[in-house]
Amino acid sequence: MKAFNRHFAFICLLIFMMVFTSACSSTEQTGNENSNEDKGKTEGTEEVENSEPVKIGLLVSQTGGLEAYGEQTLRGFELGLEYATDGTNEVAGRKIEVFIEDTQTKPEVAVQKATKLLEEDEVDFLVGSSSSGDTLAVLPLAEEYEKIMVVEPAVADSITGSEFNKYLFRTARNSSQDAVAGAAAIAGEGVKIATFAPDYSFGWDGIAAFKEAAEKLGAEIVHEEYADPAATDFTSNIQKVIDSDPDYLFVVWAGANSPWNQIADMKVQEKGIKISTGAPDIAALATMEPLVGMEGFTVYYHDLPSNEVNNWLVEEHKKRFDGAVPDLFTPGGMSAAIAIVEALKKTEGDTNADTLIETMEGMSFETPKGKMTFRPEDHQALQSLYAIKLEKKDGVPYPVPVLIRELTPEETAPPVRN
Repeated sequence: MKAFNRHFAFICLLIFMMVFTSACSSTEQTGNENSNEDKGKTEGTEEVENSEPVKIGLLVSQTGGLEAYGEQTLRGFELGLEYATDGTNEVAGRKIEVFIEDTQTKPEVAVQKATKLLEEDEVDFLVGSSSSGDTLAVLPLAEEYEKIMVVEPAVADSITGSEFNKYLFRTARNSSQDAVAGAAAIAGEGVKIATFAPDYSFGWDGIAAFKEAAEKLGAEIVHEEYADPAATDFTSNIQKVIDSDPDYLFVVWAGANSPWNQIADMKVQEKGIKISTGAPDIAALATMEPLVGMEGFTVYYHDLPSNEVNNWLVEEHKKRFDGAVPDLFTPGGMSAAIAIVEALKKTEGDTNADTLIETMEGMSFETPKGKMTFRPEDHQALQSLYAIKLEKKDGVPYPVPVLIRELTPEETAPPVRN
């Protein structure tokens, strides 16, 4: 009996061990299966995330006084994406989608459109805008939503100065860069200069920067005149300039309703006052016939830069737009697109703002104007400008900016104002 009990106990123990081992094996297998399933889900999720498009919201003036600038920026941006992605419109395995909104050159509209891009379209980047006023209104949204905003072509110093936040990077030059170039052309010891500009942030910042640069060179600013940017009659403004009896009139202006015809009609130069300004876009150059011989500066004219990127831009632009050459702000739009693509290449498609900020600070990239570099301190792109003289050229129906010399990024580096 005792032998039977021992034998029975042994059989029970053996059965228990077999059941326990089977259960453990089943649990282990199930665990592995769950682990593999979870891993598959994780890998699948990453794959979906990596295949999500990069979304870019482009704010431009498609109506209003700066409509031409908006069109130039838009053309340049689209060409820039094509150039930087070798025609794939894809970076780091992610397609690029562009959402375009018209700010109407009105700050309150710009805010509405930017909010729509951020909340409804869920863009990863903002780009714009044509107006400094529009841009300054939108900048706080970039910070609030923690999205990178590439500023192009707005130039007000306050954008990278008093209103700076870490989410903005500017490929456009700023007013101080213009000012350094403009002052170099005319300022000197004892030279008397009057200024003329539109009465908003673009004009105020431009003149403040020019005044600082000119006075450093020994010039005296004898009068500052600011006009309604929407005005069509500048007679009283120009007369005040004449009454101040300067040696030079330095003009900062943007937009279709330029003062050049009235400056000519009022015979400002015949009164011994020399005119100087930044050579504008082609449409405005066509109104500057009276200023042939003027020395000043320009941001861009299509045959001034000599580099591979600009050669591509000029050739492709002519092909696609009935032989038209790229205009003043076309290379800026292209530069903004190149900057975004180059940053995403470096982050391997990561659009996290902090990662992009770390990547873009100090980043250099090739543009139609040569190499640009985002200065770490204020995210302003250091870049070349061009000292020029307006001359007549056979077969061209407007005065042409002819290169005196290229002003290097080091020469035109503006003060850090933030």
